[in-house]
Amino acid sequence: MLNAVDQALVNDLTGAPSSAQRRALAKIITLLESTRMDHRKRADEVLNTLLPKTGKSFRLGISGVPGVGKSTLIETLGLYLIEKGHRVAVLAIDPSSSLSGGSILGDKTRMERLSVLDNAFIRPSPSSCTLGGVAEKTREAMLVAEAAGFDIVIVETVGVGQSEIAVAGMTDMFLLLQLPNAGDDLQAIKKGVMEIADLIVINKVDIDPDAAMRAQLFITSSLRLLGFQGNPDHASHDQEYWHPTVMTLSALEGNGVPELWEKILHFQKLQNANGKLQSRRKQQAGAWMWDRIDAGLKNAFQNHPAVQTLLPGLSAEVNQGTMAASVAARRLLEAMGHEFF
Repeated sequence: MLNAVDQALVNDLTGAPSSAQRRALAKIITLLESTRMDHRKRADEVLNTLLPKTGKSFRLGISGVPGVGKSTLIETLGLYLIEKGHRVAVLAIDPSSSLSGGSILGDKTRMERLSVLDNAFIRPSPSSCTLGGVAEKTREAMLVAEAAGFDIVIVETVGVGQSEIAVAGMTDMFLLLQLPNAGDDLQAIKKGVMEIADLIVINKVDIDPDAAMRAQLFITSSLRLLGFQGNPDHASHDQEYWHPTVMTLSALEGNGVPELWEKILHFQKLQNANGKLQSRRKQQAGAWMWDRIDAGLKNAFQNHPAVQTLLPGLSAEVNQGTMAASVAARRLLEAMGHEFF
C-alpha cells in the first residue's frame, strides 16, 4: 500500500505532461536508486503500482567505445523524433571511479539542445562499478519513464568494450556505434558485442567517407560469418526476420538520421509481426528477476552477522598469504549455514 507521498508522486507521474510530472519522474528514479532498505521497500510498491502502465515504448540501447559519438547521435536522433511528435527519455550511464566511487554526470552538457525540450527527459546515472555498461537500476528507471508516457526510451551505455552486452538484455533493439579506421580488422569478427548487435552504425562518415565505406563492407561480410556460426535466424534469408545490417551516418551533421529511423521502424515492424519482440521481453523479464536475486543474495551475505564477524580475520589471513582465497570464501559461505562449493 502506497503512502500519501508516494501516491502523490504516482499521480503526478501518470498525469498529463508537466513540470510536476518531470519532478515526479526524477524523484521516483532517485528512490529506486537509493540503497536504504526503507526506500527500497517504497520503490517496490511504486514499481508494482506503475507496472500496468509500462511496456508501451520502444526501447533502444546504444553502445560503442568512448568518443564514438553516442551522445551526439542521441541528441540528433532525439531532436528528430520530437519533431515527429514522439516523447523521448534518455537514460545515460556514466562510469564511476573504482577508487572513490564518484562520478561526473556530464551527459546533459553534451545534449544541450535536447535537454531543454519539454518532450525530452535525460537522466544521467552512475554505473557504480556495475558490469556490462549499465547501472543497477536502469531497468526499473526504464519502466518508470514508460509509465510517464515516453514512447521512446534510449539507454546510452558507459562505453567500455566488447563485453558491454548487458544493455542488449533490457532493450528491444541494440545499436552498436563504430568508427571508421578503428584499427585491427580482426576486431570485427571477435565474439562479444558485435555478434549480438541488431544494427551497426558507422559514425563520423563526414570525416573520411572512403574509410567509412570500407568499414561498412568489411563489417557486413563479418556479420555474415558470425551469423552462419551463431544465431540461425541471422544466417537464413527469411524476410520475415530481421537480419543485422550496417549503415553509415554523421551524427554531428545529421546526415543519415532519417534513414536510421526508417531502419528502426522496419525492425520494430518485423519483430512485432513475427512475435520476436514479445518473446524477447519475456526472456528479459526472467533474466531481470534472476539478476535481482543475485544482487539480493550478495547483499544478504555481506550483511549476515556471522559473515561480518569472520570477515576481518579471514581477509587479513588472505592478504598475508596464510590462507587461500577459496578456503576463506568457503568458510564465509559456511558461516551462513550453506555449502555452496
